[in-house]
This record gives sequence, structure tokens and C-alpha cells, in this order.
Amino acid sequence: MSNEVFVSYSAEETHQIGASLGLQLPLGCVVTFSGDLGSGKTTLIRGLIESATNTSAREICSPTFTYLNIYTGDKTIYHFDLYRLKRENDFLNAGFADFLGGTGICCIEWPEIINGLLPQARIHVTLSYCDEGARKIEIVRYE
Repeated sequence: MSNEVFVSYSAEETHQIGASLGLQLPLGCVVTFSGDLGSGKTTLIRGLIESATNTSAREICSPTFTYLNIYTGDKTIYHFDLYRLKRENDFLNAGFADFLGGTGICCIEWPEIINGLLPQARIHVTLSYCDEGARKIEIVRYE
């Protein structure tokens, strides 16, 4: 397990941290994201997707109502937002488990509902509020 901690003082910095992470991710990995509403998860993921796929940031949005957006480019990113998901079985019944450990990179917001399905080897990103609007971004790599 390895751990990195960053402090972001703006949406632009959060976006850049995501972009840096996106360039490092190998195909087949799972990245989970936790943090309160408005903590910057989507901003960080937007940077990650933009750098990993060369998709314009304007075309990247959170799949809050569809659960999944797919972005293709240099790498394929499966962006899940499970905020509205009620049960692990809902994830399974939608066929989403097929994406875990596949040939793309899975980015999962609100992963708590499917903890039992997640691989042990994954990256977990936690975003939290700090002083005066700053965000603490902790990236933990489980191997």
C-alpha cells in the first residue's frame, strides 16, 4: 500500500491532480472516489478523463442519472456515479460488474454500496474539506 496526499486550493489545481493521476493509470485498474457532495470528485475525475482519453473537459460530466458514462481515446474510462444506487444487486443486475477488471479503467464515485464487489488491488481517492475552501486529496494504492 502506498499513500500520497495533496492539498488543492482551487478547482484548477484539483483538475490538474486528476490529470496527473490519469496519465499514470494502467488499463484494467479500478479507482474509487469518496468525499462529501461538492468536495471536488467530479472536478478531479474530469481532469483524469481528459488526460487519459484526450476528451475535452466540456464533454465530461457526472453520470448521476445514468450511472455510467464511457469515454474512449488513448485509454477507455468507465465513469460510474453510484450516488442513487440502492443495493449491490442493482449494480450486478445492470451488468456493470463486467466492467470491473476489464480492459478499461473504472472510476467509481460513491463506491460504498458495492464494496463487496471491488477488487483488493485498486486505488482509492478521498477528498475532504480543509481550511478556507482548500481540499485535501488522499490517494491510496492497494496492491
